[in-house]
Amino acid sequence: MKPVLEALVGRRSFFKSAGMAAAGAGALGFATDTDAEAALQNVNTRSKPSDLKITDLRVAVVADAPMTCPIIRIDTNQGLSGYGEVRDGASKTYALMLKNRLIGENPCNVDKVFRKIKQFGFHARQAGGVCAVEMACWDLAGKAFGVPVYQMLGGQFRDRVRLYADTTQEKDGVAQGRRLKERMDRGITYLKVDFGIELIRDVPGALSVPIGQTVRERALTMHPFTGVEITDKGIALLDEYVGGIRSIIGMEVPLSSDHFGHIGVNSCIKLARAMEKWNLAWMEDLVPWQFGHLMKQIADNTTVPILTGEDIYLKEDFVKLIDMGAVDAIHPDLASSGGILETKKIGDYAMEHGVPMAMHFAGTPISFMANVHCAAATENFISLEHHSLDVPWWGDLVTPAPVIEKGFALVPDRPGLGVEPNPEVVRAHLKEPGYFEPTPEWDKERSWDRLWS
Repeated sequence: MKPVLEALVGRRSFFKSAGMAAAGAGALGFATDTDAEAALQNVNTRSKPSDLKITDLRVAVVADAPMTCPIIRIDTNQGLSGYGEVRDGASKTYALMLKNRLIGENPCNVDKVFRKIKQFGFHARQAGGVCAVEMACWDLAGKAFGVPVYQMLGGQFRDRVRLYADTTQEKDGVAQGRRLKERMDRGITYLKVDFGIELIRDVPGALSVPIGQTVRERALTMHPFTGVEITDKGIALLDEYVGGIRSIIGMEVPLSSDHFGHIGVNSCIKLARAMEKWNLAWMEDLVPWQFGHLMKQIADNTTVPILTGEDIYLKEDFVKLIDMGAVDAIHPDLASSGGILETKKIGDYAMEHGVPMAMHFAGTPISFMANVHCAAATENFISLEHHSLDVPWWGDLVTPAPVIEKGFALVPDRPGLGVEPNPEVVRAHLKEPGYFEPTPEWDKERSWDRLWS
């Protein structure tokens, strides 16, 4: 394990005893109706988990949080509702198309439900619906049994979750450093910055680019196929940029990095080597995760930790990258990787192989809390992304608002995810009309889904 990451890695009872007094009184033969009624006031008599059934799935789409985020609500036959979230930037249809496959299922059987629908997810945003449903099922199961989600995952490794803050890009490194220092002044203990070829694309001699290639063409072409390479002059300019950042924030705080541009693997190696002096916490997605052999080539030629994972669906492709030694750390997005339990499984496999796990996130507090519970229950966790520090109403989207202190999210002990949507605030920030309106048009969507004969 590379030195930067090596340095970084390193209550509630499952059942309440609310009826104890009444039971004791009954054993002595003098329990009264009043005694029993008083005892039951602390018991969730509304829910009988073994008989819980899904009856509906509805959606409310939030805008500018800072991304577009579809929140789903799953209703049940016992009045309980659970919430999940389709990944930022994805379509609500990814969740709605699953509705008829969910009706009648017991959401407490989270893994059974997940296995039934996981064939309808795929990498990146296409996994959004499956992951949203999985989150909502955990929320419902926690509410039904009266326990927080982390407890059902095996309990806590930590009661607070370290956050890292992404920060929009300034053209000057010193100015960017000041932006990051503002994050530190707000208590953030782990930073992330975007820097790449868009900073130098107008500088003569900084890049070799096919003549006539547009920014859009480059953005829609996978890195090895753009024909774009960074010159020594370009490397020197980016080196100076990161040096400007470090001159403001110092060398002590972890500084991770992303969005270098779609450049060839040899340019990636040159850039990574130039960054070694700045002790970056990681360099993220230098090449697409599908090219594990290229990622390994980069990792083998630099001491900067190499990381990927935000667009990978399910455990299997993480296993391949870890087994081939292509990554120093992984970075799943819980709303793409398969949800809460699958992400914990991914983290546990990485843990067994000495690989730490950071978590990508850019959504509302619903998905945020799903991440917090997963991070609390996963031993090799490093840090969770918080993409909404500059959105003043973000925390008010739910009640109670997530508690963030000195750069850490506190892990709640309330049942399920521990939060509920705040109708007034969510309605004020809808992307389209409709706050969890009925969706009968999805009730009878059908196909023969079996994958084998």
